[in-house]
Amino acid sequence: MIIVTGATGKLGRRTVERLLERVPADRVGVSVRDPRKAKDLADRGVRVRQGNFDDPASLVHAFEGAEQVLLVSLDRTGEECVAGHRTAVDAAVKAGAGRILYTSQMGAAHDSRFTACRDHARTEDLLRATGLPWTALRNGFYTFSALLFLEPARQTGDIALPADGPFAWTGHDDLAEATAAILTDEGRFEGPTPPLTGATALDFDAVARIASQATGRSFTRTVIPDDTFREQALAHGAPAPMSDLLVSIFDAARNGEFTTVDPTLAELIGREPATFGTLLEAAWAA
Repeated sequence: MIIVTGATGKLGRRTVERLLERVPADRVGVSVRDPRKAKDLADRGVRVRQGNFDDPASLVHAFEGAEQVLLVSLDRTGEECVAGHRTAVDAAVKAGAGRILYTSQMGAAHDSRFTACRDHARTEDLLRATGLPWTALRNGFYTFSALLFLEPARQTGDIALPADGPFAWTGHDDLAEATAAILTDEGRFEGPTPPLTGATALDFDAVARIASQATGRSFTRTVIPDDTFREQALAHGAPAPMSDLLVSIFDAARNGEFTTVDPTLAELIGREPATFGTLLEAAWAA
């Protein structure tokens, strides 16, 4: 059985849907905090069990019978994030999982300037230490994040963000399809995958041009200091650790950590990944 955590989230849910196109429903299980939100999956024959990264026993139960467990990374930072991942990894080992897969990120490294990439690197260390077969899915930077950064510009026409560098923006749908392909071809990747990215890396100057072309409106790009951006995030209610994390994204981009593009994602899904422009048009038309 293939067990997927976070199966009601953006990436987990899409991955389950792609899995169900490839394998019978009784080979798929999900671990979710609220099983009521996965009732439709249960109705289709997927095994739904409650699992919480803060409750080790619940995860061991949710992972029972797993040939493979896909751990979708937590939306946390720092020690709180790594501690939750440690709980899940330990539970997978205790449940007897044959392989653990984890949604890491391109640029994962202990010396990354992006807080989350350091968390990913520490989690990969946990996987390595289990002695089990494992795969770290080095996902490209989610296009969803760019769209969040662009939301104020939809009203103002000005993309006012810190200085950046190119990002290999990548869509959730393509990554979910690739993840399902990897899960159903067990053993294809040992350890970290190559970067699973779209075909181009774009900075926000390029994004401004694409947004202008896609909408027929004029978008400008204004560079603001990191401290100003942090203060704006705090003023909009972001906690200090989250504000620091957001700033660290741009620091890492300036350091070239998200520039690499790689053909592996296209090879896994059998086509070119969706372009940033296509994803932006779809999101803004919704």
